[in-house]
Amino acid sequence: MKFFFSFFGLFLAFIFLASCGDNNSAPTGQNQAPAAGSQSKSSAQPSAASPAKPQEAAPPADLAEDEVWENGKKYFVLKLPVSVDAPSPEIFLSAEENGFFEQSGLKTNYVGSVPGNQTLPSILKGIIHTNGRGHVNTTIAAISAGAKIKAVAQKTESTKKQPHMVAIVKKDSPINTAQDLVGKKIGSPGSSGCNGYFHLAYLRQAGIPDVKNAADLVVIKEAVIEQALRQGDIDVALTHKLPDYYATNDEFRVIFSDYDIWENRGGGTPYFFSLDFIKNRPDVVRAFATAMAKTANWANEHPLENREITARRFKMDINVVTERYYAPNAIIQPDTVTVWLELLEEFKEIQPGLPLDKIFTNEFNPFYKS
Repeated sequence: MKFFFSFFGLFLAFIFLASCGDNNSAPTGQNQAPAAGSQSKSSAQPSAASPAKPQEAAPPADLAEDEVWENGKKYFVLKLPVSVDAPSPEIFLSAEENGFFEQSGLKTNYVGSVPGNQTLPSILKGIIHTNGRGHVNTTIAAISAGAKIKAVAQKTESTKKQPHMVAIVKKDSPINTAQDLVGKKIGSPGSSGCNGYFHLAYLRQAGIPDVKNAADLVVIKEAVIEQALRQGDIDVALTHKLPDYYATNDEFRVIFSDYDIWENRGGGTPYFFSLDFIKNRPDVVRAFATAMAKTANWANEHPLENREITARRFKMDINVVTERYYAPNAIIQPDTVTVWLELLEEFKEIQPGLPLDKIFTNEFNPFYKS
């Protein structure tokens, strides 16, 4: 019986990990980043007419699994998911093209898009080493259910201009306040995590009683959620697009965002590794945290270039790629975790008492000062 509950808990964790931002994910291998090619730091073999180069030192005999020897240096090859399913820059490509991975002794193997409900098992099986997307509440829920993972660096944070989620209505809708949401149909990309609790936190903040039954939540894929709102199937839609997108939109308007509820605390999206990998390869985890910290700071200083890299590598219209704000130095701030930990406990999604040090650590981040 104890085994059954443990297995059931991990099943719930997989469901949680499918709930934020990956609802339209393609199967693994699709939307794969183009081979680095001109972006690769490895050079092609010289032609017969090329001048001879000094013979490269032989690779060491103790090369470990997922390690390669290039130009007289040992690199660890990170297996990473990449996807254009969500309208955000693929930050791993920016880390690669700016040389931050190579500076940290890392190379990349992009395995393509990994659906949200396959992220956790893919990490535990070694198919990928870390996640590319996922909200902090899904990480908390997975760990609470028994998943042997830990977050080691932060990806995004919310700002007023760049929140994690927004709630929209049609321009002529009479809905303006939390009270107006009572009894309405709210379309959401999922029923748990940020998708399921974003509107509940907004209702609770306004003092609405019995928030879980105050409105009807309708799960709709984000790719078609605006159409559902347009044709009147729902009264409100929850999306991951930015307020600026709707500010120039003739059909819809934003009524609230996660920033209106929690300010910058609600939009944390951490990277996590399995506990076994952290134990066996702390050097790689430290290298990854270092590279992502440098990438986060670069992306905040160069938001257009960050979007351009994803658009070019995936041959996309740059207007489809949404600007994001990244956690400075990729440091995980405790209040970005506790805000969701307390919410999940309140709504009985997890058992109370999960300590923060079981969820995340900044110990591998060289920019962190305790």
